[in-house]
Amino acid sequence: MAWVVWGVGIAAYISAVMQRTSLGVVGTQAAAHFGTTVGIVSTFVVVQIATYALMQIPAGVLLDRFGSRTMLVAGSLVMSVGQVAVALTDELGIAIAARILLGAGDACIFTAILRLLPFWFKPSRVPILSQMTGMLGQLGQVSAVAVLLPLIDVAGWRPTFLFAAAVSVIMALCCLLAVRDVPPGAEHVLMSGRAAEIPSQVRQVLRHPATQLGFWLHLSSGFPVNVFVLMWGIPYLTIGEGRSTAEAGVLFSLTAIFSAIIGPILGWLTARHPLRRSNLALTVIFAMIISWAAVLLWPGPAPLWLLVLLVVSISAGGPGTGIAFDYARTQLPANRLGAGNGMVITGSFAGGTVMILAMGLFLDTVSDGGAYTAEQLGWAMALQFPLFMLGLVGVFVSRRRLRRQMEAEGVVVPTWREVADRYRHRH
Repeated sequence: MAWVVWGVGIAAYISAVMQRTSLGVVGTQAAAHFGTTVGIVSTFVVVQIATYALMQIPAGVLLDRFGSRTMLVAGSLVMSVGQVAVALTDELGIAIAARILLGAGDACIFTAILRLLPFWFKPSRVPILSQMTGMLGQLGQVSAVAVLLPLIDVAGWRPTFLFAAAVSVIMALCCLLAVRDVPPGAEHVLMSGRAAEIPSQVRQVLRHPATQLGFWLHLSSGFPVNVFVLMWGIPYLTIGEGRSTAEAGVLFSLTAIFSAIIGPILGWLTARHPLRRSNLALTVIFAMIISWAAVLLWPGPAPLWLLVLLVVSISAGGPGTGIAFDYARTQLPANRLGAGNGMVITGSFAGGTVMILAMGLFLDTVSDGGAYTAEQLGWAMALQFPLFMLGLVGVFVSRRRLRRQMEAEGVVVPTWREVADRYRHRH
């Protein structure tokens, strides 16, 4: 039953990612449908991501009060309404409102699945399954390309988006019938109290150092992935590095492949070494910093092997964000897990939205509205480093606070010297 519950939740998440990326993969057709430019259509993505980020904490609070099944059903239905609106309108304003609806519904899905895992599976399995959830959800992006893109060429705009809406309705029905919040006989702990008490309960979650550490780890690991995958990856590879469209496409597709390989490994290591989770995430973050520095400082276009290393490091960023959720799972009460995960997941999407906008504004300013040069794109990518530094400061400060709290509770993280001494004595 646990695998059925998780499997149906995964199917709902795959559908959500397909809905999320549906407009992006048909950008050219969308521009023609709305009588505008691809650049204007790209703002839909920013609006949608911003909504997704802003809705995480409210969705988390609702999740703690009503449970995963309710939120999976509600989120899927809200997304279906958004897709129906996109299908039936040719007005930009209505389309933007529809994408806001879609972002709000999408915000309900991933954290609802994460909340199911501790109730249905052994603690040692949860980190790996969390990574697998994120990895398998990306099949929705593949579905958008493999299903919606050909369908719009064959059937047209309205049938394609009505089909997407129908998929979301079917997922809502499946979740209603198959998903259960807890196993039979287990107690389902939900957030209680009057609505007026919710702000105080949320503040308690936000002030917890585990929530804050998860947020900063998620931001530092995930924002470069969002910047690269959602907006600036292909332009940088083709214009900034002078790669052909085919080469850029191969490098871009490697992000999904390497993420699928790295995710389970990081999940296994997280389960094996829970006191060193932050070091695993920091390894991923520093790998991205070093890779970007090497590519941007390379005189002229970077060689292919270095670009592959960059793509590998970016690919690890997605699984790196999965480590952030493990802090909320292990340090927060079960009836606060939704709000905690909502705060954590806000990290990379808030950071990614800010960085995508900052890069766009910078490039428009330095290019004076003209075509971007390789040098200008390089400077735009360098804007990531201040956000990396801010994220690292947040990680080290919140990690120190969490370790002090853990020490007060009797859990001491040994120093690396103590670990080495123990290892030598054991062998």
